[in-house]
Order: sequence, then structure tokens, then C-alpha cells
Amino acid sequence: MVTTEIVRDALDHKVEVFPPDVNFSDWDNTLEHSPSGTLGLRLGFRQITGFRAEWAKAVQGMRTSKFPDFDTFAGRSRLSKPALMILAEADAMRSLGVDRREGLWSVRRLPDDVSLPLFEARKAPDLAPEQNAPLPVMPRSEHVLADYQMLRLSLKGDPMEFLRDVFKGERALTCAQIGLAKDGSRAKCAGVILVRQMPGTAGVVFITLRDETGICNVVVWPSVFEEYRREVMGSRVLLVEGKIQRSPEGVVHLVSERLYDRSQELDRLSEDCFKHRMHDDQIPPPPDSREMHRHPRNVRVLPKSRDFH
Repeated sequence: MVTTEIVRDALDHKVEVFPPDVNFSDWDNTLEHSPSGTLGLRLGFRQITGFRAEWAKAVQGMRTSKFPDFDTFAGRSRLSKPALMILAEADAMRSLGVDRREGLWSVRRLPDDVSLPLFEARKAPDLAPEQNAPLPVMPRSEHVLADYQMLRLSLKGDPMEFLRDVFKGERALTCAQIGLAKDGSRAKCAGVILVRQMPGTAGVVFITLRDETGICNVVVWPSVFEEYRREVMGSRVLLVEGKIQRSPEGVVHLVSERLYDRSQELDRLSEDCFKHRMHDDQIPPPPDSREMHRHPRNVRVLPKSRDFH
């Protein structure tokens, strides 16, 4: 399974990474030529939460030529509505000309009887006439949130970039700025917790934070850990106040003095979800939008950190 860190490393080394897509992905990750002619990494269907290998096999088996649009893809693949819904939620239909929200809406309009051929089903007399209306644009922050829910990563952005103004207002530095800070200076830094480690028996905890600019190494001495155990162990997004410690070799640590659980800030990524609903009562909101954007504590918005036991 590809992680955010692997993707970031690939991009740092000028390797393009492409999202899962019904016209290009296999079950496993594959190499693919980019428009510039260089090799890039295409994420496979296995990256999508809940998508099954047999569904991927069905898509690959019917992909004798490129699927030109959603109707053709749904008709030829014969995937169930749940399978199509997962692909739409994963935003894996871009090559069909539909994004995540349009894909969800298209799946919802399909007949429930999945055994009935698609185009025959659409001619059934009991189906209501289709209504074509433009859907509201889905903000990029919501796309990133949904990507993390479905793919465990996002190629569209990092959750912390959408929270930058919040933490900048509190004078928190980015991870990159921490790396340039002076030894002994006081600083704040906020980020997603990647790793918690407690090597040996000394009781010192080392935390790796990540934001849109890089990583920050945090040291938590035993006395601080005892005071802030809940924040250290329970946070997904952590704000750290402390002092910069720079070694002669240039390794920089933020030695913590106070720690704050700021996981609730992730709500901001989807707080506009329902502000973009259409007001016309005859045009319902996109399907399952509330399911896609449940409270971050109740879904996997961010991948779990790698922790000591």
C-alpha cells in the first residue's frame, strides 16, 4: 500500500504519481508513461478502501478499449452499484469526464436492479425522467478530505495547508521553518502525527509531525509526557510549544514544553460541505455526501500513526 510519505518522496525525486482511474489502473500499482514521456506511478485499485480484487478484474477484463463515458463504463463493466459508488467516492472516474460529486450523482441515478442491462433498465417505463443540472463545485479541501477517507492519501493537497491560516494566526511555524530556526529559540509547530516512538526504557517520546512543507522532530521528556499523555497518545493533529535544539550535525528537534490536541481542526476541511448544496428542492444534494464527510473522529480521515506499544 502506497503512503503519503512514499508519494511525497516520489514527487521530491521528480517521479509523477497518478491517481486510481477506471481507464488506467490495475489492481496493483503500475508504471505508466506520463504525457512528457517519463515513467510515473499509477496507483492501483487496491489503494481504494473497500474495493475488491474481483471488481478490479472485471474492469480490466472489459477494458478492451478506453471507456469514453460513465454510461459506457457502467454498462460494460456490469459492476454493482456499491462497487460503482466506491469508485465514485474515490474520484476514480476523472477520465470519464466526471469528478467525485458528478460520479456519485451518476451512480445514484442508476436502477437498483443491477442484473438488468444498463441501457434496457434506463428505458424501463417506471423510471422517472432524468434531470440534467449543474452540480455545485466541490471545494478542494473536501476533495482532499475524501481522498484520505478513500485512498489514505491525496494527490490534490495536504490537510495542513487548509489549516495554515489558523495556525499562522497563532504564530505557529511550518515544519520547514522549524528546520531553519535558531538553536535555543522558542517556537510553535503544528502537524499530523506520523510516528510516536519510545526507544529503550528512558521514557522519552519522539514524535514525527508532518505538514505540507515536510516533517518536524519533536522530543517529549518523561515529565512532559506524564502531564500531556492524553495529547501525545490521542491526537491526530498536534500543536507543540517548545524550544529549538540543533545538533552540531544539523539535526533539529523541537523540545516540547506544552502540547495541544488540535484534531478538531480537521472539521474545517468539510465545514462548507452543506453550504454548497443547491437550494432548488427539485434537485437533491449529491448522494451520500453526509456519509462521505462524517466527523473526522468517526472515520479514517488520516492514516494511523506508527506507534510504540
